[in-house]
Amino acid sequence: MENSKPSEKKSSHVQSVERALLLIELLAKEDSEMTLTEIATRLNWPKSTVYGLISTLRDYRYVDQSEETGCYRLGIRFFELGNQIGHSWDIRSIAKPFMQKLNNQLGDMIQLATEDQGEVLYLDKIDSHHLIRIVSEIGRRLPMHCSGLGKSILAYLPAGKVRQIIRQHGMHSFTERTITTLPALLKELEQIRSQGYAVDDQEVMMGLRCVAAPIFDSRGQVKYAVSVSGLCSQMNGERMERVIVLVKETADSISSAMGYRKLKQD
Repeated sequence: MENSKPSEKKSSHVQSVERALLLIELLAKEDSEMTLTEIATRLNWPKSTVYGLISTLRDYRYVDQSEETGCYRLGIRFFELGNQIGHSWDIRSIAKPFMQKLNNQLGDMIQLATEDQGEVLYLDKIDSHHLIRIVSEIGRRLPMHCSGLGKSILAYLPAGKVRQIIRQHGMHSFTERTITTLPALLKELEQIRSQGYAVDDQEVMMGLRCVAAPIFDSRGQVKYAVSVSGLCSQMNGERMERVIVLVKETADSISSAMGYRKLKQD
């Protein structure tokens, strides 16, 4: 797909948002605080325009104003948001060594995913050692109702959230084995919670099987899952049982590394 021309991109922009972002980028590049006049001069905007934007950003803590000098700098809100994003993306560095170990043990493709806007979003992967490889990409999205990773996360979401996701995205059938009704999905999610893992048994592609397990964060919430994917001919019988054990162990190890502490059963 060809990139849009600058004029085409501009036509869809909201000018006030664009200007606010340019102002933020200017402050981010500066090592010191800036006066209103300096900002207006650098951006070649009227002072009144800069004042309106920066006052709004200040009210929402995206910009701080010095009580002594009246100068402006980026606010603490960016630090807070940066930490939140950092926690989300740090899952890749935390999970990577455990994923690599699992890949070494089995030789199959290992994937890490999260839920984003009601879909499975692939965050990381390690390719199979086998000659026949499954095509997958980081950044790829899939429906949650038919993927092992998606069902592993859905199983630990509130029932209302699950229904909301299904209303929004539907339950598209990829193969004759795809779950296409909400009652059947809810029944399977209950089983997943009981056994601690999910299986995509040719629900997205015939001949492909996936075993996934949920990853718990320090608050006991499931936002991520890890999986092993392979051909059905390679994932059956005793080897399938071994895959299940190792996937669950890997998910538990990643959960522990994220600060999750499982409550002891009485």
